[in-house]
Amino acid sequence: MARPTYPLRTPRLLLRLVTPDDLDDVHAWQRRPDVCRWTLAQPRTREQSRASVAAMVGEDALRAEGDCLTLAAVAGDLVIGTVELVWRSRADRTAELGYVFHPDHGGRGLATEAAGALLDWGFGPFGLHRVTGRCHAGNEASARLLARLGMRREARHVRSYRFRDGWADQLVFAVLADEWRPRTG
Repeated sequence: MARPTYPLRTPRLLLRLVTPDDLDDVHAWQRRPDVCRWTLAQPRTREQSRASVAAMVGEDALRAEGDCLTLAAVAGDLVIGTVELVWRSRADRTAELGYVFHPDHGGRGLATEAAGALLDWGFGPFGLHRVTGRCHAGNEASARLLARLGMRREARHVRSYRFRDGWADQLVFAVLADEWRPRTG
């Protein structure tokens, strides 16, 4: 089993496990159409957010391939987003990065800071070789975030997944351990 020593700290954020008490903060972004625009999800009711938070509470460590480690990004007293690593392959030492942040906290590099701290742990103590990140080709903010992390764009998968009432292109980014520049001290 692998998980960071909590909390992880950045200059402006605290990263910790998600708890049931985070429901109000998580629902504040999960109910917004602008947050769901580029995801497969629809805006959530409070009860749907409660189920989502319950699932995230269980994503507390990487025990086996396919497991997800989800951390709450806390600024002050607010959970402003989440970052996650999904363990894709033990043999290949690969994972996939994911994130979602409340738009009211955008444009200040907080998502990049949080994702960078999780990648520091992934490439450091956890020993990953490669991390990928994917986003809808129209999600320019997400593509910029992945690029700011030092990930290179490796592919554009044309009409590769069902999205809403049609097909969507997906951008794939990646970074290797020997390319990663640690963000935290």
